[in-house]
Parts: sequence; C-alpha cells; structure tokens
Amino acid sequence: MPDARDVSPYDALLLLSFGGPEGPDDVVPFLENVTRGRGIPKERLKEVGQHYFLFGGVSPINDQNRALLDALRKDFAEHGLDLPVYWGNRNWAPYLTDTLREMVRDGRRRILVLATSAYASYSGCRQYRENLADALAALEAEGLELPKVDKLRHYFNHPGFLEPMIDGVLRSLAELPEDVRDGAHLAFSTHSIPTASADTSGPVEEHGDGGAYVKQHLDVAQQIADAVRERTGVDHPWQLVYQSRSGAPHIPWLEPDICDHLDERHAAGAPAVVIAPIGFVSDHMEVLYDLDTEAKARAEELGLPMRRSATVGADPRFAAALRELVAERAAVERGQDVTPCALGALGASHNLCPVGCCPARAPRPVAAGADSTYA
Repeated sequence: MPDARDVSPYDALLLLSFGGPEGPDDVVPFLENVTRGRGIPKERLKEVGQHYFLFGGVSPINDQNRALLDALRKDFAEHGLDLPVYWGNRNWAPYLTDTLREMVRDGRRRILVLATSAYASYSGCRQYRENLADALAALEAEGLELPKVDKLRHYFNHPGFLEPMIDGVLRSLAELPEDVRDGAHLAFSTHSIPTASADTSGPVEEHGDGGAYVKQHLDVAQQIADAVRERTGVDHPWQLVYQSRSGAPHIPWLEPDICDHLDERHAAGAPAVVIAPIGFVSDHMEVLYDLDTEAKARAEELGLPMRRSATVGADPRFAAALRELVAERAAVERGQDVTPCALGALGASHNLCPVGCCPARAPRPVAAGADSTYA
C-alpha cells in the first residue's frame, strides 16, 4: 500500500449520501425531493411516508452517516492523515450543493468523493455523478471557482467491507436455536432495481443479464458463504434476493423478493433463514422496514426462525478500508504504481467511470468520470 499519510493531490474528502427526514414534518418534503419530476401526488407521498412515520418520521441514515464521519475522522487522525471530511446529501440537509459551496469557500480545490453505495448501478453511482454535475453547475452560475472532483472506486470486494459482514452472518447463525442452525439458509439481500437498469450497469463490456450490479453482489455473497463454511465447517445453501421494489407493476424488476423467498424456503422445508443485507452500507429505513418489519413479520407468520445480520455501518475496519482507498487513489493520481486491494473473482473496480457506464434513460451532465462535463 502507498503511504496512507500522503493524500496529495487531494485536499478534502466528501461523504456523499442519500439523506433522510429527521422529523415528521420532513417526511413529505423529503419524498418530494426523492421523486421530483415524476408527478407523484402529495397524497400518495403521504401513503409512502407511513414507513417513516412508524419510526417517528426519522430516517436512521443521517445519524448513521454522522457515526461514519466520526469513525473516518478518528481513523484518519490515528494514522496521521490530514484530510478534512465533509458531508453532503442528495435529497436532504446537508444538501450536496451547500456542502460543495462550503468546501470551495474553505479553499478546497481537489475533492475526493465517497458515495455510500458499494456497487455499480445507475442509482448507486451515475446518479450521484449527475448530482455532482448539478451542484458544480450551480456553483459555476454563482461565479465560484470550481474544484476538480473525483470519485472513489466501488468497494464491494474490499476486505474491510467484507469482513464485518462475514462476522455479522456468523453472529446471526450463532443466535439461532442449535437444532436449526446448521440447516439455516442464507438470503443475501440487496435493493431491487429494474432489470433494464441492472443489465446496463457497469462498463459497456460488462452489460448483459444483470450487468455488473448482479455480478458484484453474487461475488460478495459467494465470498461470505465461503468464509462461513471455512470458519464453521458447515456449507449453508444461499441465494441472492431483492427488496424495496418501488416501480410500476408492469416494469420488470430483479427478483425474487425477500418475502416471496421466505415463503419458498419455508415450503421447501428450510429450518431457518439468516438474511444478510449485503447491498446496504448501513441500517437505514429500507433495512429497518423491509427486513426488520415486513420480512420479520412474514417469517413469524410462517413459523420460520429468522435472524437479520448487521450491515457494515461505522465498523472501524470499514473506516480503515476507506482510508486505504483514499491513499490508493491519491497514489494513482500522483502516477505511482499501485496494487489495489480487492478479494474475490472480479478484481478491483475502475477508478474512472468509463463512457457508457450505468447509462441514464436520458443523457444528463455528469462529473467524476471519463465522460465528465466538468474536467
């Protein structure tokens, strides 16, 4: 690894996330931000917002991002890395444009962006790059000097992301009754997306059934299942499943849904299931509601013992992995030879999103890629 203390040419790190409401009055305005341009009536948004109202109108994602910020700053300080860390969101305060404006006024000119999404997809990567371009356009219109913005590579197969998830599955298995533990099935869950979006995820050469999105998740699931077998001596059956579908019924999305999968496993005689939400960095609303509420209720109806393993969150190993990724990218930008850290069959992801990677339905300006509008 390169010297983790040398992060030149970068002078700041931006944690870029989705955002979420922090009180009941925030829920509908937040959902209006998320669905802007789709023409969804406010009454429908209130119905959708019931998931948030069950938790007092507060999404856990903001507090989880604050915890990750604290973990990053602590890890950076302990390892002598002098790099300020900022935070901006796509859909709620602190808004990305406001944070970028603050960074520019603080004199930051070379910014590295960490998105809270580990995998390739339009919504998990390119849309963030579109958001960055929109924010830069707003600053340009204000007459501010624009910084150069780069984005960290996908980190789905970095050991600092994988190891906490492996430990989470092992803990969940240990919590199951002993008589069903060895026969438990593993359900690796991620966000469902339209199949058309999945098929065009990743670089053009990876496009095909499921694209990079499905390939990357399958690689992670296989690595976790293999690690569980090596550490317990038990080969648990597993499957990649999906959750949180939000599209029109006539549009094909990735399947099977987690609740349908629980029905199928129960019918097939599975004695227990561990759900591992590998597609999510932290326990935000879609984990708390779709898994801890809906899937838990379905399992209880079936009489199927179920445990849900932890996401990575602010685990110190994840913070350390992000520090390593920062140092790796900085060394690449300085022209040094770097061996990127990655496990599994797919190798390290690209540093620069290529042309045609995770395309949008309608082309929009993007930043931090080979097809960037802003150099």
